[in-house]
Amino acid sequence: MLTAVIIVVIFVAILLVIGVRSVRIVPQAEQDVVERFGRYHRTLKSGFNIVVPFVDNIRERIDMRDQVVSFPPQAAITQDNLSVNVDTVVYYRVTNVYDATYKVANFITAVEQLSSATLRNVIGGMDLEQTLTSRDQINRELRSVLDEATAEWGIKVSRVELKAIDPSESIQEAMEKQMRADRDKRAQILQAEGEKQSAILRAEGEKSSAVLRARGSAEAETVRAKADAEAMTLRARGEADAIAMVFKALHSGKVSQELLAYQYLQKLPEIARGDANKVWIVPSEMGKALEGIGGFFEAVRDGGAPDGRGADPGERPEAPGDDPEPVVDLEGRGYGRPPVLDD
Repeated sequence: MLTAVIIVVIFVAILLVIGVRSVRIVPQAEQDVVERFGRYHRTLKSGFNIVVPFVDNIRERIDMRDQVVSFPPQAAITQDNLSVNVDTVVYYRVTNVYDATYKVANFITAVEQLSSATLRNVIGGMDLEQTLTSRDQINRELRSVLDEATAEWGIKVSRVELKAIDPSESIQEAMEKQMRADRDKRAQILQAEGEKQSAILRAEGEKSSAVLRARGSAEAETVRAKADAEAMTLRARGEADAIAMVFKALHSGKVSQELLAYQYLQKLPEIARGDANKVWIVPSEMGKALEGIGGFFEAVRDGGAPDGRGADPGERPEAPGDDPEPVVDLEGRGYGRPPVLDD
């Protein structure tokens, strides 16, 4: 009886083990490769799956999502024989589980080695400056080569990125010196251009100022000339009017030669008052005028009329207001006969 119980327990345990081994739960976005008697049998999709225990073997579980692999720095030589260390990151995704399992032993190692070799080839065709400034081009060439090579392995390389491109320390120091020299050169060029523009603007400003100043001076001279011309015109017009008035007064007053000579004698002290007046110009008619004046005063002294006619001894000289024809001087002022001079 005990033996039968033991046999039943063993049988139930075997059934439980077989049941457990027969059920295979595959997570989402993952697939299992099933081998039967050492050969590929089928691929288990995500979800609930039944396998034959002790017959079917799960070779490998592969993640079908996009994977990111960061490779260690790879040394490369540029076209100008300079060494650089390049860090790369590869984004890939398994598209065929069978090819990724049976056509390559380790696809991650294969992608790493292929990426390193392709990177050396690409950087070897560029100089250092192109390597540092052409990351997009390097990424495209790497992705194209890796995608074409890994297509047989059931892998799709979606993207390749360069994390860093590090030259050696000596090269970095030389680059820093070169960049510093370039910055100093650009600063000097910018300063020289600024000074040049400042000088040009200053010269243009001075030119405009000089032009405006000259134009203002010309306009001022024109206005001043017009004002002087108008003043001279008015002055000449006034002098012409004064001469006309004097001429009219002379003709209306019937001025005699004696009176003109007398007025000239009155003006002689004013003419001789100046320090620079060394020479006097005496008109030729001055002698006749002086003779007339002498005769005039002799006639007055003798008590006769200025015209030579004698006056009565008891007759009083006529007052200036009694002369019907007064004598007029050069300025048009009327006078009577000259006063009688006593001996």
